[in-house]
Amino acid sequence: MPRKAFLAVVALTLLGTGCDYWYNDVPSPDDAMHLVPWFDAMIKQPPVYPYQRADVPRNTVAGTVPITGSEGDWAAEFGAGITTTADKLANPIAGQPAPARGDTLYHTFCATCHGMAGAGDGPVGPKVAAPSLLTDRARGYTDGYLYTIIRYGRGVMSRYGDKVHGVARWEVVNYVRQLQTASQAAAATPGGAN
Repeated sequence: MPRKAFLAVVALTLLGTGCDYWYNDVPSPDDAMHLVPWFDAMIKQPPVYPYQRADVPRNTVAGTVPITGSEGDWAAEFGAGITTTADKLANPIAGQPAPARGDTLYHTFCATCHGMAGAGDGPVGPKVAAPSLLTDRARGYTDGYLYTIIRYGRGVMSRYGDKVHGVARWEVVNYVRQLQTASQAAAATPGGAN
């Protein structure tokens, strides 16, 4: 038998039996769950359905935006300049310091136009006339209004609701409030703002 033919037969034999070896003799990762006692017990635990009882509330608190499920759509109202729904929204994390995620999201999506400190001086800001977030007018916006601007956009600002979801929008609002507070403190300090 020529050498090439012999090698071909050996390769075909290994390929044909190699699969049987792998599937029949090599342990499955699924078998590893039996080696960890608590993991095996978790699989056998009955599921918990928290809303199967009638005494558990199913509705969100009035004026808040749920962080799971659907929150409704007021884009047409906001686009028409009616801010009633936006202004009624209550910030569920108001007064809390913005977590690092609020800072990160602001610097990812907002700082390009509004600047690092919110003064509207980002790299793109002057080209699109991005407003400062540090003005008295911006400070006067309700948290719900800022939340709605993040969700739906306004003017040349595009919507970011598809990129920043649920409670993360409130975290960005809280971060903007922190920027506003910091700018007021700097302005109140002698030599703090020029």
